[in-house]
Amino acid sequence: MFESCVELMAEVEQLEQQLADPSVHADQVRARMLGRRHAQLRPVVAAYREWKSASEDLVAAQELASDDESFAAEIPALRDRERTASDRLTELLLPRDPLDDKDVIVEVKAGEGGEESALFAGDLLRMYVRYAERRGWSAQVLEAVESDLGGYKDVALAVKARGVPEPGQAPYALLKFEGGVHRVQRVPVTESQGRIHTSAAGVLVLPEAEEVDVVVDPNDLRIDVYRSSGPGGQSVNTTDSAVRITHLPSGVVVSCQNEKSQLQNKEQAMRILRARLLALAEEAAASAASDARRSQVRTVDRSERIRTYNFPENRISDHRVGFKAYNLDQVLDGDLDAVIGACVEADHAARLAAGDPREAS
Repeated sequence: MFESCVELMAEVEQLEQQLADPSVHADQVRARMLGRRHAQLRPVVAAYREWKSASEDLVAAQELASDDESFAAEIPALRDRERTASDRLTELLLPRDPLDDKDVIVEVKAGEGGEESALFAGDLLRMYVRYAERRGWSAQVLEAVESDLGGYKDVALAVKARGVPEPGQAPYALLKFEGGVHRVQRVPVTESQGRIHTSAAGVLVLPEAEEVDVVVDPNDLRIDVYRSSGPGGQSVNTTDSAVRITHLPSGVVVSCQNEKSQLQNKEQAMRILRARLLALAEEAAASAASDARRSQVRTVDRSERIRTYNFPENRISDHRVGFKAYNLDQVLDGDLDAVIGACVEADHAARLAAGDPREAS
């Protein structure tokens, strides 16, 4: 059982030898890839060693129990320890989304509801920024189209982990469950009669692609520059700093105008473009990935909701897993652990049902 872990232990030893070589760190991309793989395998190897130790102790206690009652008394606790270690190792060995170790770009788009939807999109943006802060991640707005009342018609947020996170703890592994249509029920600031309105905003979560993940041929790009519009510094509306990049083979178009310089806007646009192209490549490569992407945002209307934010009741409901809580104010302040945790648990249960690594060992 768990024979595959022996090979993983050998791989960890090789990775540690490579990471100890100073010449490896001259290539930061390679060093980062090795460090990421080591972070993936380290918990698996630790869990395997714990399971092996527990199993050996249990076998020894069972063999000695007939001669010494003290060993017989230890068997129930050792059996529990072995079972706990086995369950933990099984979970770590389940097939994982290969993109789970990525950082993310979260795009929030206003949908039905007009100005109220744009204000809600702003609430969602702040929620994700505060969630990132709680987890020690960095959050940077790459591009934003503001509405008249201070909300957002469209905004892209880059969320990056600091260092190499443990498996299942990287931004994409957690925030991917946020993809979909979010519905809000509340009295809008524009409502004079105090009536509750329903509106929606869409969230699309893209794994951020590194240059080694997606190769973009410059000849496939059409780059247009134009004058920025909307609120901003003194350079806005006076210089051609805004950038629009069109990827001709796919038809993907990305525009950025947040930064004051044309170069900075181009860099931000390329980050978003690579993320979108990586998502398209994943969709083409696997129908499962395609289904997951399609389930996020097809049309931002009120019928395809994954979650409802009910302000009068201070209630948040996730319709995919049946989660419900009455701490909406805390959730909007970034306390998303319980909500996302319910989605993670449901995902783990589904993967366990799909296949137990112990059966294939």
